[in-house]
Amino acid sequence: MKRPTEHVPPELIFDCPVADRAIHYDNIFETRIPEEHGKPPIYWCANIWVDGSGGWVIRKAEYLKEAFNADDLFSSNDLTGFASLMGESWQLVPSELDGAIHDEARRSLNAEFTPQKMFALNERVRERARTLIQRFADNGRCDFVAEFAVPFPVTIFLELFGLPADDFDLFTGWGASLQSPEMAVRNGATSAVKDYLMQKLAERRQAPRDDLISHVFAYRFNGAPWTDDMIFGYYFNMFLGGLDTVATNLGLQYHHLATHANHQATLRADPSRIPLAVEELLRAYSAITVYRTVTRDTDFHGVFMRAGDKVALSTMLAARDPEAWDAPNEVRLDRRPSHLAFGSGMHRCIGMHLARRELVIAMEELLSMLPPFTIEPGASIPIFASSITSIRQLPLVWGARAIAHREERP
Repeated sequence: MKRPTEHVPPELIFDCPVADRAIHYDNIFETRIPEEHGKPPIYWCANIWVDGSGGWVIRKAEYLKEAFNADDLFSSNDLTGFASLMGESWQLVPSELDGAIHDEARRSLNAEFTPQKMFALNERVRERARTLIQRFADNGRCDFVAEFAVPFPVTIFLELFGLPADDFDLFTGWGASLQSPEMAVRNGATSAVKDYLMQKLAERRQAPRDDLISHVFAYRFNGAPWTDDMIFGYYFNMFLGGLDTVATNLGLQYHHLATHANHQATLRADPSRIPLAVEELLRAYSAITVYRTVTRDTDFHGVFMRAGDKVALSTMLAARDPEAWDAPNEVRLDRRPSHLAFGSGMHRCIGMHLARRELVIAMEELLSMLPPFTIEPGASIPIFASSITSIRQLPLVWGARAIAHREERP
């Protein structure tokens, strides 16, 4: 639905790369994103929202953090639009809940995702990484996205939820469909995921196990068991966060390493630097934009926003803000960034400790098990610009193949 825009000054209307929903063959993190910081800190984009209508974009890191923490002004209800576009009423739990309702729901979940519990998964996560790497290590090449970035978090998700490994192809297919620019494709995938997970929920009600699907039976909301809508909203939230965002970060981080041999060499020489390097890469290649709805007419840093306006909180844009970081377009492996890749405030990503373990362990194992790698010469790298900006293919080569490619160059 198109919203009225009479209150939007013409001088604040700009295009936004997040709204492209298109493939680019340049590295937009080095080309288009730095250009964003020549625009006003807050501007209007005519097609930023998931239905193609307009909304405000906050690109300044300071204002973005403030907005993340002002849930009374910027509501998370229906932030993705998945349910409303299907004509349903469930919400992502806890991401699309506000205030006390959010806090009550999250209370049940916090104990599942503590740093201690995520560190306890280290060996299982490491085993998954090694198994995948062994499949292509001797080949001298791989499509990193298809052969590692996507399957790695999917296999971990399936294990934590107690789901059959044979369903791997189903989940990777749904994950790809949810990033489609076609609304009908996204809706179809959402419906298929819901049917599948609710069937598994019914099975666990009959025969509970020690997995994240079954643990919901112990959750309480104001003293009562969770409803099926709450349960699916939680399952789908974990599906989105556990698959799309980790795969996206892996693709972007290894594109960087493949094009920066000096950074590979530094981390290979001293693996103890990997955890801090992952944090800097999370900052530099923050790829997520989430949405909020303005709850009341307000003036936010000199910009009049009307109740009902949509607002895009883009960590991708804020990550390169020169007012927030010195030389933001440089990746400095020793930087200690206080980044916004996992959001801020009450909605800070509940799975961030697991995501960090996955990213750190993946880097430790990949740099240990593979020789120095680079992008296959002549390859075009498609980057899909959207609310989750991701690399779709990343052909890497190493060893004899990399040498052969170098020798073939004129």
